[in-house]
Amino acid sequence: MKVFALATAGAFAVVLAAGAARAADTPGVTDTEIKIGNTSPYSGPGSTYGVLGKLESAYFGMVNEQGGIAGHKINFISLDDGYSPPKTLEQTRALVEQENVAFTFATLGTPTNSAIVRYMNQKHIPHLFLATGANKWGDYKDYPWTIGWQPSYRTEAQIYATYIVKVKPDAKIGLLYQNDDFGKDYLLGFKDVLGDKFDKMVTVATYEATDATIDSQMTSLQSSGANVFMVAALPKMSAQAIRKAHDQNWQPMYLTSNVSISVGAVMNPAGPENGIGIISGAFVKDPSDPTWANDPGMKEWRAFMDKYMPGADQSDNNYVVAYGFCKTLMQVLQQAKGDFSRENIMAQANALHDLESPVLLPGLKINTSPTNHHPVRAMQLEKWDGKKWVLFGDVIEGAPS
Repeated sequence: MKVFALATAGAFAVVLAAGAARAADTPGVTDTEIKIGNTSPYSGPGSTYGVLGKLESAYFGMVNEQGGIAGHKINFISLDDGYSPPKTLEQTRALVEQENVAFTFATLGTPTNSAIVRYMNQKHIPHLFLATGANKWGDYKDYPWTIGWQPSYRTEAQIYATYIVKVKPDAKIGLLYQNDDFGKDYLLGFKDVLGDKFDKMVTVATYEATDATIDSQMTSLQSSGANVFMVAALPKMSAQAIRKAHDQNWQPMYLTSNVSISVGAVMNPAGPENGIGIISGAFVKDPSDPTWANDPGMKEWRAFMDKYMPGADQSDNNYVVAYGFCKTLMQVLQQAKGDFSRENIMAQANALHDLESPVLLPGLKINTSPTNHHPVRAMQLEKWDGKKWVLFGDVIEGAPS
């Protein structure tokens, strides 16, 4: 197995030099090995998420240590794309055309995956369990070789908007979102629920992923008179938003996307006391929540972290999500029964039925089919109490729009 590599000419040359022999009939597969490709942002504005690729690399190292899968060791090649869509396409082409990977797995980011989705589907290469909740990954008609994993951002936004209307019917909402397909899914979800009331109830502000700050947007939204604030942002900007709202003494009802609820990566850097009362949605167990101290699934996760990622911040729930990705892929590989052709890998990814995961919240199961490319469809609301996220209400399931 190759450890994740930074996308420099020198590092990539090392990766190429170490490449194993290619199978003639089954791309990326030999008698003893299966190659899996990945891009992650080990640098750039999304670098907080680089921990996903690191865990995945460690996980497949564990699998290989335990004998691999169906007589095959996993050669996991993860390259840095800097959260830059052009770089993602460049690195993915290298993985497919030079490294000859069997498929890609858990590539990170909405704009970055958008840059490669047509390429992957035109080449009929499985593009599995993307580390992004963009609603379009469920478009099985246009993208039959692509499948997401986590709940759709648009469905998540529908859940938040429905809750807001229920508890605060006179809401004036300030919506801050990243100006790409990731953020726009939240805009669409709010429009789905609010309908013709949207323009009257919502003031919108956007930011670019490469922006240094969101100070002006925060000032503008507070000045709009908004008494509800919804943030659809990556961890860096989410932490900034929490701090800025506190500094401005702005105290709206505050909601934030589930991609930015990590205690280690968001709440602690923002000042945990500054985020008290923030509402979000969860689908995995919070590693900092003592509720799961004796939970068998989280005990399994912590044992893995202790052995294979010593020193890693176990309050960062990105490690939990990545573990869920890996467990799901292993189920697909087990179901493949040694037939690791691209066609069979995709068929098995489309055939997950009530799969339980050690890291999903109780009651949540993974289901896929050729016409269902949103494996996890439900969430539960939660509120930050200054130390941990506290779940409340029922598990809510929604259908992507």
